[in-house]
Amino acid sequence: MATPPQPEPVVPAAVDEEPGARMSFFEHLTELRKRLVYSLAAIGIGAVVGFSVSEKMLWYLARPMMAALAARKETGQMIYTSPTGVIAVLIHLGFYLGLVLASPVVFYQLWLFVAPGLYKKERRAVVTFVGSSVALFVGGIAFGYFVMLPYVLPLLLSFQGPFHPFISVNEYYDLVLLLLVGVGLIFELPVLIFFLSIIGVATPRFLWKNARYAILIITIVAAVVTPSPDATTMLIFMAPMILLYMAGIGVSWLVVRKKRRAEMARTEAH
Repeated sequence: MATPPQPEPVVPAAVDEEPGARMSFFEHLTELRKRLVYSLAAIGIGAVVGFSVSEKMLWYLARPMMAALAARKETGQMIYTSPTGVIAVLIHLGFYLGLVLASPVVFYQLWLFVAPGLYKKERRAVVTFVGSSVALFVGGIAFGYFVMLPYVLPLLLSFQGPFHPFISVNEYYDLVLLLLVGVGLIFELPVLIFFLSIIGVATPRFLWKNARYAILIITIVAAVVTPSPDATTMLIFMAPMILLYMAGIGVSWLVVRKKRRAEMARTEAH
């Protein structure tokens, strides 16, 4: 009697693996170096483009200070005290503009470095990640320019005493550029929480439980970063930071939920 055909064994459906977990330490270092090289190259190209338009941007960035001087009916001017003063400002401004222009490439390289450790479905979110990171960075710069500077500069000029202001362009642009880019980087708090949640360092419960300590740290950072001792300026800086922290808790909740679903799918498949 012929033996009836045996059914083929059922093979569990392939589950997305984390290929990054199989990389050795030196492979991670090689990958990091590769991403850094690409990021620096993008910043260099962006700096060349930024330097070509930096002279026009000088006037745009000078408007908040000129408006603050005009509001106080001051006859003070913005001056430079060395022959290379303006050239140095143009170079610094070109670099910062290059950093902003290259930010999509930099965030994309950051994503490529982290993506191998993600599940396949998570790796498809590259457009969302890069878009949100760039939007937060540019949004922070816009917040600094349109909200913080118009309030902070007149406040700083109010501490005048018997003197009249003659503003050094080098000191002014150093202050403004560091402030704007610094605020832009600080607005990346949800992105930082996103990465900490991926590697398991942060969870929504942990972030919510320690929210009061986070607010204390935000207060200290605001006191250090804001160029004036005024409490209102600190509150202007703190408010979006607290909102971003709360948004980061939501981001962490989404990441943890997806990780748990993926782990459950792998368990059921095996």
